[in-house]
Amino acid sequence: MTTPRAFSEVSAVTRTDDHRFAAEVDPEWSVLGKPNGGYLVALMARAAAEVSTHDHVLAASSHFLASPDPGPVEIDVEPLREGRSTGQSRVRLRREDRVFVEALMTIGPIDPSAEDRWAGGVPEPGTTSYDDSVRLQPTDFRVAMMDQVDLRIDPDTAGFMRGEPSDRGELRGWLALSGGEDFDPVSLHFALDAFPPATFDVQMSGWVPTLELTTYVRGLPAPGPLRVQQKARLVRDDRLDEACFVWDTKGRLVGQSTQLAMIRL
Repeated sequence: MTTPRAFSEVSAVTRTDDHRFAAEVDPEWSVLGKPNGGYLVALMARAAAEVSTHDHVLAASSHFLASPDPGPVEIDVEPLREGRSTGQSRVRLRREDRVFVEALMTIGPIDPSAEDRWAGGVPEPGTTSYDDSVRLQPTDFRVAMMDQVDLRIDPDTAGFMRGEPSDRGELRGWLALSGGEDFDPVSLHFALDAFPPATFDVQMSGWVPTLELTTYVRGLPAPGPLRVQQKARLVRDDRLDEACFVWDTKGRLVGQSTQLAMIRL
């Protein structure tokens, strides 16, 4: 087990030109040697916010063209529009001439005092506590990222951990950063892709590579772990789509995402 590193450290970017940044893809934020997709989006979101006059990446639609090996990468930010309330940028993560991830990002402010005007489409977050959930830590092989986060599964959706999936295609639980940091609008993009595929609750599979990931930051998270719900919706033609919702310790929805991924059951 390696010593956890702060997320702000492993997602740091260094400006090398007006719209270009250098970054290092950390090998410990990976699953079976492949960097986590949400972690890569967080790197890109940090760079996009540095270029914009606004503070936070509110929405990112990221397309994964290939998976980079850990090591140095460059991030190019191309501002498309800079308005009074929001801005938009095209962002690419690359190594030399090879682009690994390309995203369109919307950057804007977040009002910490904003209240919900309507929430009829948001699922119930669940009631199982952090302490009553089961930490996910594979024993048959090492998953590097699991040493960097504290990921806990609600026992009601933990059947896959003992070879008894429920066939609901749903995982619930909690997520905390092991490095001692609380989540912020950058690390929320990682949190929205941190849980195992919800299809584990249908049938175990190998690597489930993401084709496209859309992440929304809906609020500034309160200190502490995040409550997570991930739901698979349809598996067809070796592809699946799933939705993720994330609440803070005050019960406020602070992030949501959808993604399309490849899978073989």
